[in-house]
Amino acid sequence: MAHRRKPLTVALGLNTVVLVVEVAGGIQANSLSLVIDGVHNLSDEVALGFLVLAYAMRTGLSSRLLRTANLFNSVGLLAICGLLLWRVVERISQPVPVWGLIPVIAGLVGAVGNWGVAAVLREPADHDAAIRLAYVHNLGDTLLSLAPVLAGGLVLASGRPVFDSLVALFVAAVIVFTTIRSVVGSHKELLWPENVVCGHE
Repeated sequence: MAHRRKPLTVALGLNTVVLVVEVAGGIQANSLSLVIDGVHNLSDEVALGFLVLAYAMRTGLSSRLLRTANLFNSVGLLAICGLLLWRVVERISQPVPVWGLIPVIAGLVGAVGNWGVAAVLREPADHDAAIRLAYVHNLGDTLLSLAPVLAGGLVLASGRPVFDSLVALFVAAVIVFTTIRSVVGSHKELLWPENVVCGHE
């Protein structure tokens, strides 16, 4: 179990850096695209944290923990995205200034960080269904983190902050769609404890 906890702990650390950079940068720059991507990484933070905890527990308890954590994590992510979508609609009708350089820099940090998380989890993902879900998820996050880069670039090029809101709308839609698809497509691994393999030997 220890050999699985180490890469998970490293992945959690990398994700924490991405989370702090994106949320802090998004608030500083008034960038909703960056905040929404940061919230998405908060979901990853919770999931990775529970995976680390699960490897410190007995198999039966860790399976139930992962089942509950994945369910509430998905529900929470959808709820937060719903609230942020409301803010996006407000921003589109009443734009506020956005400092475009910060989303570009923070988005690039996010993409590199998410790629690093996926790279760390690649080997243990071959042997563990729960880690494999996190690995695949972070591969997708690598591309999604480039969305604030696009938003910041468009704001810098045009001087129009509405582009940040439009990209935020796209990011939120992708998160909602992929979260629902993940729950539906992987319901056996996510919701049924007997199917969640945590690598306990």
